[in-house]
Formats: sequence, structure tokens, C-alpha cells
Amino acid sequence: MKVLPLRSAAAPSILAGMAILALATPAIAGNDPTPNPGDTAWMLTSTLLVLMMSIPGLALFYGGLVRTKNMLSILSQTFAIVSLVGVIWAVYGYSFAFGDGGALNPFMGGVNKLFLKGVTLSSLSPTFTPGHVIPEYVYMVFQMTFAMITPALIIGAFAERMKFSAVMLFVLLWVTIIYFPVAHWVWGVADPNALVDAATQLAAAKDEAAKAAAQAKIDEINAAVGWLAGKGALDFAGGTVVHINAGVAGLVGAIMVGRRIGFGRESLAPHSLTMSMIGASLLWVGWFGFNAGSNLEANATTALAFVNTMVATAAAALSWMLFEWLLKGKPSLLGLITGAVAGLVAVTPASGYAGPMGAILLGLAVSPICLFFVDVVKKKVGYDDALDVFGVHCIGGITGALATGLLVNPEWGGIGITDYTNLEDFTGTYNLVAQMKAQGTAVVATLLWSGVGSAILYKVVDLIVGLRPEADQEREGLDIADHGERAYNY
Repeated sequence: MKVLPLRSAAAPSILAGMAILALATPAIAGNDPTPNPGDTAWMLTSTLLVLMMSIPGLALFYGGLVRTKNMLSILSQTFAIVSLVGVIWAVYGYSFAFGDGGALNPFMGGVNKLFLKGVTLSSLSPTFTPGHVIPEYVYMVFQMTFAMITPALIIGAFAERMKFSAVMLFVLLWVTIIYFPVAHWVWGVADPNALVDAATQLAAAKDEAAKAAAQAKIDEINAAVGWLAGKGALDFAGGTVVHINAGVAGLVGAIMVGRRIGFGRESLAPHSLTMSMIGASLLWVGWFGFNAGSNLEANATTALAFVNTMVATAAAALSWMLFEWLLKGKPSLLGLITGAVAGLVAVTPASGYAGPMGAILLGLAVSPICLFFVDVVKKKVGYDDALDVFGVHCIGGITGALATGLLVNPEWGGIGITDYTNLEDFTGTYNLVAQMKAQGTAVVATLLWSGVGSAILYKVVDLIVGLRPEADQEREGLDIADHGERAYNY
């Protein structure tokens, strides 16, 4: 029987499931609940915060890290990706990720919600407390912002050297073939209302036939969840779905597109760390919507995810600064903001599961790990991951995903495991080996699916429109080559 992590210690009745709920219009347990206005308001606010992470947060963070001649191209790519994915999500992405996939449900959503069919003012999505709901429009648009930012993260790996047309075609293919299935694998979790209903029927059954029918219903509900969710993988807000997924796609892109002209011979230093600091700050603020919003309610677990996001990020920024200071003799602003982002990435999957002390330890640990990949591995191997998408997002995501399996342990200050079929107190049993196996499976599956799939998609895009501009266009800068305008007119 599948068990789910407990997402609130406020009271036994305040629960949660696995990371983000997939079933959009479930049966509601025993009543006809009305969305709580506070939950709805918080989720709409969280949606705005996550949008702010992409534009302007990520756009300014990445834009400041490239050279002046490519600043506008990064801003344009980020803004265009957000716009493109927003339309795709409404047309078919929401359905592919969170629709009813029927027999294929463990691996992908379905087509029953194409063009938002059935999503109305009265349709509801469950949260992680049985009987609680939010409007489906709110859930749909919240998930849209996650789909928007994920492919936008990838462009940092091949910044300054990939054509705008190639970026747009790649993103169209990548979100469709890579992102939507992974989102379903991890976040396609069982509806707690249906599980509680079935468990209640099982407890009340008077004969063997009724017990068998109720148990069969529980098994049917658990069998219909996403593939990795069914294995018990935990990802509160996107360590696998967002960061590992985008990070490995970025690495593959950096290798297949090739190094920037002048790599290793010319200065490729950031043109405005001021802009990047502003962007990183906006990312940190927006990330509270990313992580705390992923609880889908405004309650004690939301506060826990908020606190963990705060302290893990602060710890990671300090950790990167201190290690860099020790190794290079000076603490840099670039190191501070990169460490903060690494902390945000690492705490994302663990934010609603770890205790605050565990989150601090995670933040302290992730920075030296990422710094090693950014400063040592990248130079040793020789790939040109321009803005360290792989070194920060993929490696930070892997660190956080694996650490989540440890930090959810109540003995380590975590909030434990939930079993919605245990009607006494909804408490499940934590098993270290089984949980780490589930986390490892999710990490490896995401790496393989996104890594191999992205390589194929880059090749397809190269055959259709070509990946790189001409050498003289790259030297001139993509601002002029792709857009005919400059970020700065001086």
C-alpha cells in the first residue's frame, strides 16, 4: 500500500500527500466543500510570485551574467518562453500533465482536458487535507507558472550562442515530450479524499465481500497514480520535475551546441553583477510562492515550507561565500548569489518535509558540492555551461532530492510519512532504505529521460532550423543578430 508524507504537524486532520496533486476533479469525501478564501488568495499570490521568478527574476539574473551584446537576447528568450508555454499549457499541457490518462495514467496524463475542457468556475481541485479544495482554475494557473520557468532555466547553459528560432522550437518540443510526462510521473498523486472514503468503507465493512471491494478500490486508486509517485518518490515543489529535468537538458545542450567563440581565450565575464543580484533577489522572494505555494493551502505546513526556504537559502549563500573565500582569497557577490540559488534549488524538494535544522544543514552542504562541479568538474571536462545550469540546478536538484529521503525522517526532525488509509492518525511508517531507493529511482529516471530525450530534440531542431548563428553573427552578439536591437544604446 502506498504511503504519503505528512505535510502538517498542526493537527492530525491537517494532512498532505506527495508533492503537487494531480487529479483535478476528484470525488470529495462525504460532503460538498467550498474553497477557503484564504487558501484561494494564497494560491493566487503564490502564482504571481512564481511568475515573478521567471520575469523579471530569472531574466535579470541570467541577463546580468552574459556580455552586454547578448543581454537583450536573454531577456527576449525568457519572456518569449514564458509566453509560449503559457499558451501551450492552456491548450494541451495541463491535460497532458494532469488529465486522465486511462490505461497510460502512470506515465502520462490524457486528452480529456484539452483546451481546458471541463475546467469551469465550479470545478474544484483537492488539496492535501481531505475535504479541502481550491478552484481548479487556481490549480491550473499555478502549475502553468512551473511549466513556464522550467524550460527558461535551460537557456543559461547555451547562453550567447543559440539562435532564437532554435530556442523557441526546442522549448515547444521539450515541454511537450519531456516536461509534461515527468510532471505527471512525480506529481500525479492519489486523491486523499478518495483514499479516505475507500478506507472508511473498508473499516465499516461487515463481510468479506464488502472488505474485498473496498480494498480493491484502494488498490485501484493507488495504481492510477504517476509512475514515480507510485514508487513513493517525494518531491514537494520540483527538485526532479524542474531542476534536475532542466539542468541535465542544459548540459546536453551546452555540449551539442558547442563552446562559445573565444571560450578559454577571451574574457566572458558577466557584464552586470548588479542586474544579476537584483534578479537573484527576485528569485529568492518568488521562491516562497514556488515552495510554500506547493502545499496548496495556507496552513502550518505552508509556514514550514516558507521557513525552510528562508533558512536553507541563507545557509547556502553563506556556505558558498565562505568556501570561495577560503579557496580564492576573496568573497564574491557572484558566489553569494550563486550559493543562494543553489540553496533554493536544493531545498525545493525537501521544503515541506524537512525540519528547519535539516534545511539549514542541506543549505550548508549543497554549496560546496555545487562549487566543486562549477569550478573543478566543468574546467576538467571542458564543457561550456555558460551560466552553470548543470552545476547549480541539476547537481543541486540531485542533492536536494536525495537529501529529502533522509530529512523527511521524524528522527531527523522531518515530518514523517502519511498513510491516508490509516484512519486513526494517518501516520505511515518511514523506511530509510525504501525511501532512498524511491528517491534514487526518481533521480535516475529524470536524468535518463531528459538527458537522452533532450539530445534527440536538439538534433531534430538542428536539422530543421540549425542551432547556432553564423560565426560573425555570434561575434557581433545575438541582440543584433536575432532581434535587431540592443539592450544598451551607448
